[in-house]
Amino acid sequence: MQIVLYQPRIPPNTGSIARLCAATETPLHLVGPLGFSIDDKHLKRAGLDYWPYVEVHEWSNWSAFIENLVPDSRLIMTSARKGKCYTEHDYQSGDMLVLGPETWGLPENIVQQGHVLITIPIWGKVRSLNLATAAAVVLYEGYRQTGGLKHFTK
Repeated sequence: MQIVLYQPRIPPNTGSIARLCAATETPLHLVGPLGFSIDDKHLKRAGLDYWPYVEVHEWSNWSAFIENLVPDSRLIMTSARKGKCYTEHDYQSGDMLVLGPETWGLPENIVQQGHVLITIPIWGKVRSLNLATAAAVVLYEGYRQTGGLKHFTK
């Protein structure tokens, strides 16, 4: 599994996702343009002192990311409002989980390049889950299905 953040906007969310990636040894791709500086103090604070343990790949834009994608990589696109339930997707260990910016999500032209579009059901009055929360939910489901949680079982 790998996490791809497309044009993230909120430093603390990206920092929290980096911490998630450190905890699960999951590579993190930051696809620009970013809505903040990578040196942002809020980004660093949310990631705590775990940044050295995160395999971070920075890409200037979507085209640069796609050009360097490993052949046969599956892009698993996410949406707050449409797609199949994230638990109904059959994950593979090499899947790249793509999450869009907090304010508007993934644009349709990016979504169309993916293997599948998934969503986390929301039945309350909120518009969407926090980006870091959504990343954790989907990542752990992917690891659950592919046996990646073996490191955490006793």
